[in-house]
Amino acid sequence: MNHSNLQDIIVIGLGELGSVFARGALKQGYRVTPVLRHTDTDALASHTNPVAVIVCVGEQDLSSTLANLPNAWHDKLVLIQNELLPKDFQTLTPEATVISVWFEKKKGMDSKVVQSSPVYGQQAQLIIELLASLDLPAYALASAAELEYQLALKNVYILSTNIAGLVVGGDVNELAQTHRDLLSAVVTDVMALQQAQINQTLDVDQVMNDLLQAFKGDPDHKCMGRSAPARLARALKQGQSLGLELTTLNKIAAQTQA
Repeated sequence: MNHSNLQDIIVIGLGELGSVFARGALKQGYRVTPVLRHTDTDALASHTNPVAVIVCVGEQDLSSTLANLPNAWHDKLVLIQNELLPKDFQTLTPEATVISVWFEKKKGMDSKVVQSSPVYGQQAQLIIELLASLDLPAYALASAAELEYQLALKNVYILSTNIAGLVVGGDVNELAQTHRDLLSAVVTDVMALQQAQINQTLDVDQVMNDLLQAFKGDPDHKCMGRSAPARLARALKQGQSLGLELTTLNKIAAQTQA
């Protein structure tokens, strides 16, 4: 094999999800270079011309990671974070490709698909092909507005299930079937939080229908992950800064901290 002819893909952050994308890239014949905490990215950028730079760091590290990336990589970026909205990347990296990941990868387990993952941007087809090599479905979105909706929807899914799970535990099927009033109340608050940070108007019926459709993709999905308390605290802090009441979320915080 002539290694000089290989195309490069950079993966920043080799956690569970980062490893999935790296494996897909390797299966498609790309040379994968990981960026670790000690990696000199400017030096790396000076002697590689990657076709994509997949940013797989956690949500809390995204802002600092984007701020410190070489300029030459900005139009190659692919973002995969949860709790992401356009405001989080448009100023620094407006050309980034973004995927709303609807498969779960935990240590020691194969990836579990909830539903097909939507992706938008210049690298969309590349990402679809990488995931297809691992039997993980994804599809391209037609517009930035569609991406904005899909990111907001994923946030509603994550936050609503996690926060409601703090009260009732269980899985998403039980949440939808047995605790619909709680689900609706939490979704209302979480939608208000998303609405205040995006440019389009969310339709409650559409969001609820799409949410329930996602529940059907993995009805046994547990509501409350380890990050649930932190997500509730972060949502309340965001709501306060945006001047939102978020009555149900505040009640749940008081109830679960009592």
